[in-house]
Formats: sequence, structure tokens, C-alpha cells
Amino acid sequence: MSLKPRVVNFEQTWDRLLETVKGVIQLGNVKRKIWNDRFSDVYALCVAFPEPHSNRLYEETKIFLEEHVQTLYKDVVQAADGLLTIYHRHWQEYSRGASYLDQLYSYLNQQFIKRQKMSEADRTFGYSLDTGEEQLMDIGELALDTWKRLMIKPLKKNLHELLLREIHRDRCGEDTNQAVLHGVINSLVDVERYRQKDQVQLYQELFESKLLTETGEYYRKESANLLQNYNCSQYMEKVLQRLQEENFRSRKFLHPSSYNKVMHECQMRMVADHMVFLHGECKNMVRNEVLADLSRMYKLLKPVVNGLHIMVNELQEHIKQTGLQAVSSLQGENIHALFVDAILALHSKYTKMICETLGKDKVFSMALDKACAAIVNHRPHPRQPCKSPELLAKYCDTLLKKSAKGVSESEIDDKLQQSILVFRYIDDKDVFQRFYARMLAKRLIHGLSTSMDTEESMINKLKQAFGYEFTNKLHRMC
Repeated sequence: MSLKPRVVNFEQTWDRLLETVKGVIQLGNVKRKIWNDRFSDVYALCVAFPEPHSNRLYEETKIFLEEHVQTLYKDVVQAADGLLTIYHRHWQEYSRGASYLDQLYSYLNQQFIKRQKMSEADRTFGYSLDTGEEQLMDIGELALDTWKRLMIKPLKKNLHELLLREIHRDRCGEDTNQAVLHGVINSLVDVERYRQKDQVQLYQELFESKLLTETGEYYRKESANLLQNYNCSQYMEKVLQRLQEENFRSRKFLHPSSYNKVMHECQMRMVADHMVFLHGECKNMVRNEVLADLSRMYKLLKPVVNGLHIMVNELQEHIKQTGLQAVSSLQGENIHALFVDAILALHSKYTKMICETLGKDKVFSMALDKACAAIVNHRPHPRQPCKSPELLAKYCDTLLKKSAKGVSESEIDDKLQQSILVFRYIDDKDVFQRFYARMLAKRLIHGLSTSMDTEESMINKLKQAFGYEFTNKLHRMC
């Protein structure tokens, strides 16, 4: 076909084109030759001589789309109980057909509509067309806008009520049609896909805001019912189950922009609203170290603002009291070794708990450090000096002397490395240094050191932990 503009009979050309447009919008079987011919017809109408028929083509297409959607609307409203199913079937067909129609009209879109469309900047800064004409849309966008105006908006009350009813049924364990619900809900977003921004505005106003209100009310009642029938441990287990189910439900039905909002609403109604109750139960769980319950408590409180602070404080106090009780009763000549071993065992135990039960959360690790520091620097009486620096220095002295029988060099090195953990918690590091230097001098003068390499290794470990200035004197002694 020649690309040269020519006289075109609009009525005859439009009649041919209309038959194909009907086939395309209804996903009919349009043969490749007919498709190419109609593509040429669109081009011919747009470049017709002496006057292009672009505007008339646009208007006739708009009239057809409006009449077609109005026909589909009548079919949907007559469906009664099957409204969502019929709506979904028509939407699936229409939305795909609209994308094909947009391709068929690509020349009109690019050469006529695009030149007359206002840019996003024009709309933002209040520029308007001098002609007073309405803003033109690409044919695909026009098709979706027609669906929104003549299908969604007249049905909005029916749609949100039926959608909320089906989601409620799903929460109650009744069967629902996942494909239909997902398709209908997401049509509220897909119908706006040509918009540059606020593509979820219609979805939020027509459906999401009502869903969040309904979700909050449902889980307010659900949490009250669970609290009435179960103890705290069982309640937490049930709530975690409900949250998991709601998370899965969101991904089955909703647009991704709603996932976090729905989960937040569930957490607020089932966790945040009952924070006093959960915090009240927290103390006994920590004291009794009920790991399964602590894990559940952590998972529930973690997403809530300021949800963990009571749990963190309780664990810190529990570790502190457990540690003080363990070291206060230590006696005998070997007290230094018992003391270090007790601190290391305590740290290892609660580090494992934090890793396996409390999600390796840094707030609990910090609580563990504070508790261990309180234990190590504890003074039984305010006027008495802290014993930890001397005990740790003596522990190291025992390992570094030749008298450490039955212990290999690698084992000694491991124990010395572990002792650095206790060293980090000591506040009076200068006191430790004085004891350590005095004992080091005796080992060197009397030739009691296991080896100079081990002595140097330990001093280097201290240097890495607290810096060169701290170990400068010790280095000079060796």
C-alpha cells in the first residue's frame, strides 16, 4: 500500500475497521492479513487528504468502547451472586483486548494523540489547552478509563462489599475463588496503569481503606476471644498463626502495596493493643527461661514500636542476677579459674539463647554485655575493691606458668583468647595491668613462663583488645 496521503471514505473505512475492533476487544480470532489491513486503515485515516480523520476516528472509537462497556455492565449487574465471577471474566477479556487495540491504533497514538497530550509538568503547573477540549488519551488508556468510569465506579459499592465478604469467608476457613478475588482486586490497580503516578489511588479509596478498617475490627474481636479462652503461651501461638495466615492471604488476594499495611493492622490489634498483658507475662518467661515462649514473644513484640524494651530489661536483669548468684558462692584456692569459667559459661549460654531464640537481635546482645559488665565489676561492699582484675590476672598467670600440666599450647592459647572476653568487661583495666605486670615479672625473673612466644601472644591479645599504650610497659618487660 502506498504511504502517500489520499482521499479516504471515512464511513466505509470505519465500517471495516469497526468489525476488527469488535473482534480485538472480545479476543476474537483476527487473521494476520486482516490485522495488517486494518493497521493500514488506521494509518490511511490519520493521513487522509485533504483533511485527516484522526479526531473523528478517536471519537468513534470512544463511542464504541463506551457502548461496549455499558453492555458488559448490564450483564454484570444481572449476575447477582455471581457478580464478581462475571466481572472478572469480562475484565480479563476486556483488559487484554484493550492492550491489543492500543497496538492497532499505534499510529494514531504516536502521531495524533501524543502531540496533543499535556505533559505531566503541564498538568502540575496548571497549563491548560487553549481549545478547551478534553485531554486526549492513548487508545489503550481510553479503553481502561472507559472501564473505570462506566464499570467500576457504578459498581463500587457492590464490589467492595462483595470483596470484603469473600475475604471474611476466607478468614473463617470457607472456600473462596482465589483467581477471581485476586483478579477483581488487582483490576482496581491495573485499570490505572497508564497513570504516571498515584496508580493505586483508586484501589486505596475504593477498597484498601475499607479493607483495613474491616481487618482491624475483625482482629480486635478475634484477639478478645483468644484472650478469653487461652493462656498467654497459647495466645501467642494462636496470634502467630493468625499473622502467618493473614500474610499468606494478603499475597493471595491483594496488591503488594497493601501487604505491610494489613500486617501492621493485625499487629496493632492483636499485639500492640495488649502490650500491658504481654509485658506482664514476660518476667516469668524470662526467669523460667521458657525458650519457646520467649521466641514467640520476641516475634510478636519485635515489629511493634517500643515493644521489646521490657523484654530486654527483664533479660538483662535476669542474666545479671543469675551471674551474681553463680560467682558469689565461689571459694577455694582455684577461685580465679572458677570465676572466669563461670563468666564464660554464662556468656556462652545466653549468647546461644539470643542466637537461637531471639533472632540474634543486637538489643539483646547489648543487654548481655551490660549484664556481664555488671557481674564482672560487682563489689559486694561499696568500700571493698572489685576482685575481678586480680582474679583474671591470676587466671592468666596460672595458664602462662610451666606448672600448667596436662594442657597443650593450643589449649592454653584458646583459654587465653577466651579470657580476653572477661578482660573487655573489666572497668578497672589499670588495676588488672598492675597485677598482670607484677605476675609477669615473677615469671620472667624465676624462669616460670611456659614460653616467651606464649607471653608475647598474650600481650598482643591485650593490645588488640585495649590498644598499644596499655601494653607498652608489658612489651618492654619481655
